[in-house]
Amino acid sequence: MTVTHSRAGGPDGPAGPGGPGEPAAVTAAEALSRARQHLLSLQHEEGWWQGELETNVTMDAEDLLLREFLGIRTDEQTRASARWIASKQRDDGTWATFHGGPGDLSTTVEAYVALRLAGHPPSAPHMARAAQWIRAMGGIPATRVFTRIWLALFGQWSWDDLPVMPPELIYLPAWFPLNVYDWACWARQTIVPLTIVGSLRPVRSLPFGLDELTSAGTGAGGPGGASQAGPDEAGGAGRRTPDRSGWAAVFGRLDQGLHVYEQHAQRAAPVRAVRRAALRRCAEWIIARQERDGCWGGIQPPWVYSLIALHLLGYGLDHPVIKRGLAGLERFTITEDTPDGPVRRLEACQSPVWDTVLAVIALADAGLPPEHPALTRAAGWLLGEEITGPGDWQVRRPGLAPGGWAFEFDNDIYPDIDDTAEAVLALRRARCTAGDAARTAAIRRGMRWIAGMQSRDGGWGAFDADNTSELPTRLPFCDFGAVIDPPSADVTAHVVEALAAEGLAGSRAVRRGVVWLLRAQERDGSWFGRWGANYVYGTGAVVPALIAAGVRPGKPAIRRAVAWLEEHQNPDGGWGEDLRSYDDPALAGRGTSTASQTAWALLALLAAAGGGPPGPAAEAGIRWLAGHQRPDGGWDEPQFTGTGFPGDFYLNYHLYRLIFPVNALGRYLAGRS
Repeated sequence: MTVTHSRAGGPDGPAGPGGPGEPAAVTAAEALSRARQHLLSLQHEEGWWQGELETNVTMDAEDLLLREFLGIRTDEQTRASARWIASKQRDDGTWATFHGGPGDLSTTVEAYVALRLAGHPPSAPHMARAAQWIRAMGGIPATRVFTRIWLALFGQWSWDDLPVMPPELIYLPAWFPLNVYDWACWARQTIVPLTIVGSLRPVRSLPFGLDELTSAGTGAGGPGGASQAGPDEAGGAGRRTPDRSGWAAVFGRLDQGLHVYEQHAQRAAPVRAVRRAALRRCAEWIIARQERDGCWGGIQPPWVYSLIALHLLGYGLDHPVIKRGLAGLERFTITEDTPDGPVRRLEACQSPVWDTVLAVIALADAGLPPEHPALTRAAGWLLGEEITGPGDWQVRRPGLAPGGWAFEFDNDIYPDIDDTAEAVLALRRARCTAGDAARTAAIRRGMRWIAGMQSRDGGWGAFDADNTSELPTRLPFCDFGAVIDPPSADVTAHVVEALAAEGLAGSRAVRRGVVWLLRAQERDGSWFGRWGANYVYGTGAVVPALIAAGVRPGKPAIRRAVAWLEEHQNPDGGWGEDLRSYDDPALAGRGTSTASQTAWALLALLAAAGGGPPGPAAEAGIRWLAGHQRPDGGWDEPQFTGTGFPGDFYLNYHLYRLIFPVNALGRYLAGRS
């Protein structure tokens, strides 16, 4: 249910709750009380929090295609997923990648194919609108590589017209360019199974064709009808602008050479032997990285491609690895009843550890004492989630002892530097039944690990150290999503803040991190947000971290950031930023006010106040939060404010709209006490 509000919470709004006729501190206290109680009510009895992580319908379309490929798709699943996919179609026939965003070609094609699979005829008005738009945007040839891989699996695109990624890639040593560890962890887990799929080139039949998606002047793209547009030439929505640099020519020739090698791998006996060995090595690599719950990396792309790859290598549906993988998908599936029947949707990933550490920090900011039962339960659960085993991060840091936290319930091979920093901050604010000694030891291990994961340039990435080679981004295969994990301002800020909170503000690691952040500041005073939307998120993370590390509020970097936030405050008193700011810098800091983004801006302004009066902009922001709160203590926020891949894939964390306002309201009131 959506609750609408007619009053403005900004400096020009009318008097009333959240308006200038009532002191902001009064409305903030009332709003915080409601929000805190609502957040407490959402805690699981075991101590964790978990909000839905909403993405787009490609997850649901690809789930149906996976099940069709494996021969396990049921009518019930298909109907429920199709209802959800159809419900997200826009009036122009398209599907977007985020709320209010433009139609996306690849997303629309995948949704269309899924609905065809569910029995929706091309002649239906909603399907005809989609097909017309798809044709106008260039048709299937203009979609991204991943979409064309799915279509190739079903004979609707030629494998010959896809970039080649050979499984022999697995043999490249870690020091050699384009080895699998040059890719970000999410990308390497996707690439390795796709090298198997691309080398075996399977084709399953569909009970229909897709001729209606063929734009004028092109072929269907299937066997015998391949498009004339190659992987670097097709344009249209959902595809990046082709790279016309010298690197494009180099990697274009490399891809041509790999196509020739691929032909030899199918025919020449010596090469076939190497190929078979590489496929076995890839399978071993994949199986070694399956998590306890059956997932791979806790995210959808490597999960589905690993299942397909292993199945192609002969792993049957009754094999334990495949059974665990398919069973694990059920935990990521949400089913709801609607008047039209049940709908079914798949989360791309889940965020219980992230949600829990943020909730603990927020509740502590809201005044809960460390021994509060909610905090002690959460701390006890978090101690049980600490990762003390090996992972891929050791390739770059072989001598570093483990001691971090991941994003998910079961994601132990890939602990997350960002989560670990916030876990340190959370555990500092809570007691636990295991005792202070266990809590303190976990904090120390976490600090040691994140300090050791600092990259050579002084910043921190999300999962790996020094994952900065640009070569993977140049490959024709990589036309969608970030494929490397370089340091980012938001992660670096969270690490700096955590280390400073533990008394290490003067350490070499923190000093280098501060220098990195100061150098990363944009000319306008903001910071780019890698994992949240966007400059508001980055600025909201960096300013509190710099203040915690000892940068004085009056320093130019801080004052420029404050000025940027004040200049980008909406007339209603809130802040918002459209996700298209990743592609259009003119939209930086511009967009409809949201609860999470308003809270991020407030966290920066409150930190920059240095304990003094927060200023009119912050007061107006507090009134906006109070004036737009729902009766249950939460906030409405259909906008996506989380980022998976800048420019490509976005997330709506359903708890962001509650947790961060609790942070901001709590810190505001604490500063006035």
